[in-house]
Amino acid sequence: MTKNKQLARRRRHRRVRRKVSGTAEMPRLSVFRSLRNIYAQLVDDEAGRTILAISSLSPQLRGSYGGCVEGAKKAGKLLAEKCREKKIKQVVFDRGGYLYHGRVRVLAEEVREGGLKF
Repeated sequence: MTKNKQLARRRRHRRVRRKVSGTAEMPRLSVFRSLRNIYAQLVDDEAGRTILAISSLSPQLRGSYGGCVEGAKKAGKLLAEKCREKKIKQVVFDRGGYLYHGRVRVLAEEVREGGLKF
């Protein structure tokens, strides 16, 4: 069961990645969700480098939150703040093969509220 779920997520992610690519002007906001934490990073696929990365393990968030919805909300706010500092206004959202539901949706909504467009 678990192996099939992982395989299905990887297939969905590959399907999404065929269409979604980030640039320096409009990086890709990639989300990874583990059982205990949530991770998000901005990637410039043309240069092959990560511009910015945050997670629920970041020093600003460590300890009080984890992989829960509240942790995703705080991570989204932190990501939006850091994007404003780097003057990034628009991104392409890559949900990582996960359903747009729960922690992934909350993170995306908080980033939108913080001023990023996608």
